[in-house]
Amino acid sequence: MRLTRNVLLGVTGSIAAYKSAQLVRELVKAGASVQVVMTPAAHDFVTPLTLATLSKRPVLTQMIDRSGEGTWNDHVHLARWADLFLVAPASANTMSKMVQGSATTY
Repeated sequence: MRLTRNVLLGVTGSIAAYKSAQLVRELVKAGASVQVVMTPAAHDFVTPLTLATLSKRPVLTQMIDRSGEGTWNDHVHLARWADLFLVAPASANTMSKMVQGSATTY
């Protein structure tokens, strides 16, 4: 089955985050465009470079890109671009924040 979807993948700081590389690979193989966003804790389990290589897109890890000119990562654009937002893996902490409507700004 070939996908022609835009998938926004959120990777959280769970031990299962290392499996996100295989998920990105399979989504791209199926024809999806994948944009990865990661929490800072996810870096302990998988590198942004790995996911960027597999998705062929830069991985977003902060609200402001401090590597260059301090460009703001436009989350509204991402929401409009995505056909699907998938959080995988979803840590217990992330699921709790979703249920409570709580957010941490980094």
